Amino acid sequence: MYSPYGLSSVWPDDTGFRSIATRGRLAYWTLNPVIAWKINDQLSIAAGPTFNYAEVDLRQGVLPFAGGSDVFRFDADAWDPGFNAGLLWKAHPKLQFGISYRSETKMDFDGSTDLVTPLGSVTRPAQAAFPFPQNVVVGVSYRPTDDWNLEFNVDWTDWSRLQTVTISQNPIPGLPTDAPLVLNWESSFYYEFGITRYLPHGWSISGGYIFNENSVPDANYTPLVADLDRHFLSIGTGHHGKHLDIDVAYQFGYGPGRNISGSAVNPLSGQRADGEYEFLSHALMLTFGWRF
Repeated sequence: MYSPYGLSSVWPDDTGFRSIATRGRLAYWTLNPVIAWKINDQLSIAAGPTFNYAEVDLRQGVLPFAGGSDVFRFDADAWDPGFNAGLLWKAHPKLQFGISYRSETKMDFDGSTDLVTPLGSVTRPAQAAFPFPQNVVVGVSYRPTDDWNLEFNVDWTDWSRLQTVTISQNPIPGLPTDAPLVLNWESSFYYEFGITRYLPHGWSISGGYIFNENSVPDANYTPLVADLDRHFLSIGTGHHGKHLDIDVAYQFGYGPGRNISGSAVNPLSGQRADGEYEFLSHALMLTFGWRF
């Protein structure tokens, strides 16, 4: 069970784009039983279904002025099945190739919208179909000696499925029924390199670098997903015993400033998402594994 996608963004109320985005949250969980088959000493395959559940909470101000309690909110959940598959080819004792595939899913979110203004509030049942992308990862592992492992991956995600998402609301006289969210995202790549040094008594140390391309064009930029090119550096250590495996790692992420200009105008408030965006993150990972 894991989370292939996730989002949590909160912006202060006094930004120049509060009527475009103030808060966004996406939680996406996947349960994935897998069957693997070692065909021979060189080739293995694996596949399994995925059962996917997601919750979304998107908010934006109605007026461009800070300090108000006005908000438009979409809150909903959905689930959809999918599958994944993988192949491992040991071309040589020192050289291995792998490929994995995760299928696309379509989350038909069902929930409600809340519209709060100085004149009152309205809650309506609402739905929206969010397509989530297919993903392909191709990797190679090279072991010059038993003590070293060098790995390189190319990771492609088909974010171009996300074009215009329409939040459809139950009709009420005088209020719009549809709230379109124009995204027009583009497919993007991760380029990942890692190196591991294996030490005596089951210990190892590792380091890695990732470059992540942005997927969001300037014209449809939204602070809900303040996307930009990003660099990640990681370092970690681990111990693999007879049954118990323990790994701990730290990751530093940095995205140089991205200047957005010419983004779409909110027709009601006149606000844009134009500006300079930067990215900085720190992450810790602790993993336990038990072999029977």
